[in-house]
Amino acid sequence: MHNQAPIQRRKSKRIYVGNVPIGDGAPIAVQSMTNTRTTDVAATVNQIKALERVGADIVRVSVPTMDAAEAFKLIKQQVNVPLVADIHFDYRIALKVAEYGVDCLRINPGNIGNEERIRMVVDCARDKNIPIRIGVNAGSLEKDLQEKYGEPTPQALLESAMRHVDHLDRLNFDQFKVSVKASDVFLAVESYRLLAKQIDQPLHLDHRSGRRAQRRGKIGDRSGTTAVRGDRRYAARLAGGGSGGRDQGRLRYPQISAYSFPRH
Repeated sequence: MHNQAPIQRRKSKRIYVGNVPIGDGAPIAVQSMTNTRTTDVAATVNQIKALERVGADIVRVSVPTMDAAEAFKLIKQQVNVPLVADIHFDYRIALKVAEYGVDCLRINPGNIGNEERIRMVVDCARDKNIPIRIGVNAGSLEKDLQEKYGEPTPQALLESAMRHVDHLDRLNFDQFKVSVKASDVFLAVESYRLLAKQIDQPLHLDHRSGRRAQRRGKIGDRSGTTAVRGDRRYAARLAGGGSGGRDQGRLRYPQISAYSFPRH
């Protein structure tokens, strides 16, 4: 068995998703996302509880409509694990789930609406002490950045991420974490390294489950880039099946929060 030198984690700010600390040396927290219809309250609650039993610290729930927001209120009352609401376009949904006790908002400031709507969401989050997760995806890079760089590159993803960071900085809001998603493990790692040099916010790392995740994990190990070790990143895949759809009750997207790249 090889002895591994302790990883020196970068200094970052700390935020709290519910009672779970993120960043600033906190233990790495594992997050998953439900794949039920959020309006199916019973199925969603059952899946969240299954995820919690197998080690999920935080669970993300899609809230695409006001009906889903009303369902979220009932779901929140029946579970203990902190919940992240995934909001895509309607700022009013973000305000509604904040009223219902959401523990974190997952938004993209660029598609919430104009500056005033972004300000309303951020002010609400600040007043209720709710952190925000922002992020970019190599598969949906802004058109001008695609034209500028020709393809998703670490520099392109960094520039995209910093646009969202600047949105929140202008509003004097620092209770947020940042994610950069890319199916190419080398692209993802280099993008995070560049981002870690620019900001001191906690970082959120996506790690798919199943064979694809295992392949990516092996690539990371061989290239010397995997800083998260042990079995926790796979643990929640053991949640078991369930009756309601593929991967029901499983940790579909093991997402590791508060990931801090070692200094080089």
